Amino acid sequence: MGYRSLFLLLCFPWSFLITGTHQLQSSQTQVLLQLRKHLEYPAQLEFWNNHGMDLCYLSPSTQLNMTCQDNVVTELRMTGDKPVKVNSFVGFAITNKTLSGNFSMDSFVITLARLTSLRVLSLVSLGIWGPLPDKIHRLSSLEYLDLSSNYLFGSVPPKISTMVKLQTLKLDDNFFNDTVPAWFDSLSNLTILSLRNNQLKGPFPSSIQRVTTLTDLILSGNDISGKLPNLDMLSKLNKLDLSENSLDSDLPSMPKGLVMAFLSNNSLSGYRVVKFGGNCLSVDLHHQHAKSSCIDVPVKRKHSGGKNMGVLVGVLAGIFFFIVLMAFGLVMVRKRYFSRGIPEQHLLHKAEQDKSVTGFSSEFLSSARFVSEAAKLSIQGLPACRSFTLEELKEATNNFNNSSILGDGSYGKLYKGILENGTQVAVRCVPSSKKYSMRNLKLRMDLLAKLRHPHLVCLLGHCIDGGGQDDYRVNKVFLVYEYVSNGNFRAYLSEDSPGKVLNWPERLAVLISVAKAIHFLHTGVIPGFFNNRLKANNILLNEHGIAKLSDYGLSIISEAAGNCGENGEEPKSWQMARLEDDVCSFGFILLESLVGPSVSSRRDKLALDELASCNSQEGRQKSLNPIVLATSSQESLSVVITITNKCIYSESWSRPSFEDILWNLQYAVQVQATADGEQFR
Repeated sequence: MGYRSLFLLLCFPWSFLITGTHQLQSSQTQVLLQLRKHLEYPAQLEFWNNHGMDLCYLSPSTQLNMTCQDNVVTELRMTGDKPVKVNSFVGFAITNKTLSGNFSMDSFVITLARLTSLRVLSLVSLGIWGPLPDKIHRLSSLEYLDLSSNYLFGSVPPKISTMVKLQTLKLDDNFFNDTVPAWFDSLSNLTILSLRNNQLKGPFPSSIQRVTTLTDLILSGNDISGKLPNLDMLSKLNKLDLSENSLDSDLPSMPKGLVMAFLSNNSLSGYRVVKFGGNCLSVDLHHQHAKSSCIDVPVKRKHSGGKNMGVLVGVLAGIFFFIVLMAFGLVMVRKRYFSRGIPEQHLLHKAEQDKSVTGFSSEFLSSARFVSEAAKLSIQGLPACRSFTLEELKEATNNFNNSSILGDGSYGKLYKGILENGTQVAVRCVPSSKKYSMRNLKLRMDLLAKLRHPHLVCLLGHCIDGGGQDDYRVNKVFLVYEYVSNGNFRAYLSEDSPGKVLNWPERLAVLISVAKAIHFLHTGVIPGFFNNRLKANNILLNEHGIAKLSDYGLSIISEAAGNCGENGEEPKSWQMARLEDDVCSFGFILLESLVGPSVSSRRDKLALDELASCNSQEGRQKSLNPIVLATSSQESLSVVITITNKCIYSESWSRPSFEDILWNLQYAVQVQATADGEQFR
C-alpha cells in the first residue's frame, strides 16, 4: 500500500469522527445563552445568539476565548471592564461597577454547573457579586478557576476542597472576609494559589505546608496574622508573596528552590540573607547574587525520530477498533432506552388519567421500592403514626366542641384535644376529595405518615370516616398532630406582641429551621410534597423555642388542589409551579421577618415596593422593624434582603432552590455572629 493510499485511509475515519464531534450540543448552547442573560448581555458576548450559530467557531479575542471538544465546552475565559476600585463593599449592587441587584450568584453558579466538562473557567472583572456558593464544587472537572477582580464576599466555599483536579485557584481582588481556609491540603494537584487583595484574616493555615505541589503562593494584601510556619516542605515553590499582612513571627526557613519572595509590610523579625545555593534572593539589597547565577541553564532536548510504518499501522488499527466500539455502544444505548421508554410513558399517561394530586399514579405510589424508601425517613425519638377511631377523637375533643377550636382555614377546622393517656394533640378535620376511594386515600395517608423531620409538626395518626358506607365513600379525614404550645411565628414579629419579640438572630434561627423542613419536603425520597401554602402563622414554636412547620403536604388529600393538572398541563409542569409557589411564599415570610406582620395581609405592589426600599440605607430605616434594625448587622441584613428579592421578584424559572435559600440564611447567621463577636471584644 502506497503512502498516499495509506494517508487517505487514515483520514477517512477521522473525518467520520470530526463530523459528529465538532457541533456543540444544543443543551450546551442553551447554557451559554443563559449565562449571557445572567451577565446582563455584556458587549463581549454580543455575537452569542440563538440563530443556529455554533458558538465554538467564534474567533477568540482578548475578552472572550472558548474551547470545545467532543460537542461540549471545555474552556471558557471571559474578561470584562467592571472596575473593583471601591473603598468598601457591604453586599449591595453598585451602579456601573457591579451587575444589577437582580443578579443571582446562586442561579449563575447553578447554570455554570451544567457545563460539566469544563476544565478551565476564568471570569474576570465582570461585576459578579455576592457570596460564592458551595455548589461551585459541582464543576468537578475544573483544573483552572479564576474569579478575580469581582465583588465576591464572605467565605471561600469549603466544598472547593473536593475539587481534587484543581491545579490553579485565583480569587484575587475580591472581598472575601472570613478566615483563610484550612483545607488546602485536600487539593493534591494544586500548583498556583492566589488570594491577593481580599480581607481574609486569622492565622496562616498550617495545611499549606502539606501542599507540596505548590509553585506559586500569593496571599498578599489581606489581614493574616500570627506566626509564619516553616515552609521547607514546599520544595517546588518558586514564588511566595505574603506582603501587606499582619504576620509577626521570626522569619522561618524557606524552600531551597524559592526564586521570588515578597514579605514587606509585615512585622517579621530575624531578617537575614537567604543562603540556599542557586538562589537569587537576599533581604539586603547590597548583597544580591550575581546576575549570572540567575540565568536558567538551557536544557538539551532529544528529537524523536520519524515514525515507522509499524506505528502508523498500529494507530490505524486502533482508530478502527474505536469506531467499532462506539457503534456497538450506540446500539446498546438505543436498545436500553427504547426498552425502558414505553413503560415510563405509560406510567406518566396513567398518572394523568388518575389526576393524582402528587402527579404520580397509584401504582407508582404503592410500589414496594417507593414505600420502602419512604420508610427510611423515620426519625428515632418521634412516635410512630397510628390509626385512631372516630370515637377516640370525639372523646379527646369533647365531641368536637366549639370551645376546642384552635383555628379554621382552607384545610378545615383545627381542634385541641387530650388523648386518654393525657397527651395533648391538635386534630385537623380535612374535607376529603370525593374522587378518592378508601383504598386510594389510605395509601396517601400512609405516605403522609412517613414524613418525619425535627422541624415538621409530628403527625401522630389519622382517622378516615367512611360513614359506614362501602369502600368508595369517604366523608371526612382527621389528622392527629402533636400539640405545639408556644404560639406561631407571626405573633413574635411585632412590638405589639403580648409576649417576647424575637430579635434578629432568633428570627434567623426560626427561618433556617423552616427552610430545612421545606427543603426536606421538596427533595426527600418521597417527591410531591409542595404547594404547602406557607404562612408565618403556620410556623409554630414549642416550649423550647424550636420552630416546626404545620399544615404541610395536605395537598395530597385535599380537594383544594384537585384541579391542578387540568387544561392540558403536564403533571411535571404544574408540580414545578407549586414548588415555585413555596419559594415565593417563603419569600413573603422572609419579608415579614424584616418588616413585620403588616405585610402578611397585602401581598401586593405596596409590599414589593417596601422590599425594594430596603436596598438603600435610608429605606431600611423607614421600612424595617425597629427590633431588626437594633439587633442586626448591615451585612447580615444585606444577605437576607438579597435572597428575599430573589424569592419574590425573580422570574419563576430563576428563583432559588431551598438549598440556595438555606445556604444564604446560614451565611447571614455567620456574618451576624462575627459582627456580634467584634462588638463585644
